[in-house]
Amino acid sequence: MTTLKSLACLGVLALVPLAAFAQDFFGPLDGLKLAKPEDGIDTPSTPAPAGALLLFDGKSLNNWTSKDGGPASWELLSGGSMQVKKGDLVTKEKFDGHFKLHVEFRVPYMPKATGQGRGNSGVYSQGRYEVQILDSYGLMSLDNDCGGIYKVATPLVNACKAPTVWQAYDIDFTAPKFADGKKVAPAKINVIQNGQPIHKDVLIPIDNTVSGMGGDPSTPGPIMLQDHGNPVQYRNIWLVKVKD
Repeated sequence: MTTLKSLACLGVLALVPLAAFAQDFFGPLDGLKLAKPEDGIDTPSTPAPAGALLLFDGKSLNNWTSKDGGPASWELLSGGSMQVKKGDLVTKEKFDGHFKLHVEFRVPYMPKATGQGRGNSGVYSQGRYEVQILDSYGLMSLDNDCGGIYKVATPLVNACKAPTVWQAYDIDFTAPKFADGKKVAPAKINVIQNGQPIHKDVLIPIDNTVSGMGGDPSTPGPIMLQDHGNPVQYRNIWLVKVKD
């Protein structure tokens, strides 16, 4: 049997690009049966409206840093997307009050992986409140599956596309309200995934979901995209501040 070791001994390995042995996480969906043909079709990209803050335009990471304040290290890809690499990413700007966040993403096809090791990432409003990203295609969703408010709320429906297919979250987030140093209203969130409402006026009773940045919940926080060790890709991220 020919192995990488035997190829190396023969002096052949040096002639073979390493990419030839890498798994193509965004290649054919071999062995995956789609429930509906449209599950294999990208959700159309939504242009940022007038007045929106364009957080990621596919050309640079200028609006982002690493979580510790260093340079953003994720990989820019051709076609206007970026891929998770070396740590969480956070926006340089911090946000409070009421805002609408649009995020487009796709998860890799990892048929040999299971559970939380399968296309895992997450979108954190204020760095504290996660909408989970995961390959949960075809599952009976739980609060830690794709679209879940992590360990807080289960999606109303499983609106996931198949892995490798572009999806979109439209997150309507209202920060918790404080008066005289006390919380008088919890954070509230609505989420639409691929055009389907999956959360409606969900009140988040905690001030930091699992793996969030924490900190004082009465203060503004960034948008955070999570590195959970999987090559999840993102494109076209924008935010609109809402004046109530």
